[in-house]
Amino acid sequence: MPILDDIPEQITGPSAWMGREMAQAPDQWLQGLSAPQIAELHQAADHFLSLSKDIGEITATDFPLPSLSDDLRGLRDKLINGNGVAVLRGLDVTQISREKAATIFCGIGAHLGSARSQNAAGHILGHVRDTGADANDTKTRIYQTSARQTFHTDSADVVGLLCLQDAQEGGLSLLVSAVSIYNRMRAERPDLVARLFDPIATDRRGEVPDGAKPYMEIPPLSWHAGKLTVFYQRQYIDSAQRFDGVLKLTPEHIEALDMFDALANDPEMHFGMQLAPGDMQFVYNHAQLHDRTGFVDWPDHGKRRHLLRLWLSLPEDRALPPCFTQRYGSIEVGNRGGIVTSSTKLHAPLD
Repeated sequence: MPILDDIPEQITGPSAWMGREMAQAPDQWLQGLSAPQIAELHQAADHFLSLSKDIGEITATDFPLPSLSDDLRGLRDKLINGNGVAVLRGLDVTQISREKAATIFCGIGAHLGSARSQNAAGHILGHVRDTGADANDTKTRIYQTSARQTFHTDSADVVGLLCLQDAQEGGLSLLVSAVSIYNRMRAERPDLVARLFDPIATDRRGEVPDGAKPYMEIPPLSWHAGKLTVFYQRQYIDSAQRFDGVLKLTPEHIEALDMFDALANDPEMHFGMQLAPGDMQFVYNHAQLHDRTGFVDWPDHGKRRHLLRLWLSLPEDRALPPCFTQRYGSIEVGNRGGIVTSSTKLHAPLD
């Protein structure tokens, strides 16, 4: 098949992991913060808060980490060139204010890369919680509900989450390697995996940059500069079919998307983790997909599930194919990603 001629039949390397193996080896992704490291984070946060700046303006210089910064450079390299996932554990968010917790989270993010806007309002700090939004509404972002999200990617190089409060039940974070899904599909159904390199439309869900279409035409899989890059949100692919001008899905496209979803949901392929309060998860967005199971919240509104989210652009990252300008605006390494309109002004709302 011509579209696959230049792509290896099996892509190897640390990003081609299997979920069951990752679940059995948490040392491959879980890093406990030491007492001196936590103390350094608190000291850096106190310094930044003394500057009376908006958290959206935080920089690595404003958040000095003389010892931990070397570890964070190693973490960034692991995200880009390693297995693509890391969880930092040990921060006690129950004993500090939300402002300080957000400062620590964004400060770590500033050492990894630059924060990107997550919506048209310019929020660099997202709030992942059930707002009561209707999951079936085509303008609803799925993270604003308690429903199962399905495996997807976000619009940045890395997505980070800080858990402030977990749910009463459910809300498991799930991860799967897009490289491993490609390898399985290429071995079993090369005719179907080829269809995932077509310019399938994805709904923008109402967040449309000036002059842009209400949908993007970015293939679920792209091969560029020797790397396989994934861009995927099945619900938004399905809802984009309502627009005139999109590539209409053929039965082969639908079969390919269904196989992709089935493999992502295969327990051999993905693994899950229950993020506890204080856990900070960082996921490399171009080589894997993430998901969250549905959850039941606490009756007490003060205890309801609540995570803070960062989208980060990383220096020294991979090149992206030109079609990603539809989503990122710019594909300049270290300065790309997010949702930007003419009125976007970066800031970090705490609620």
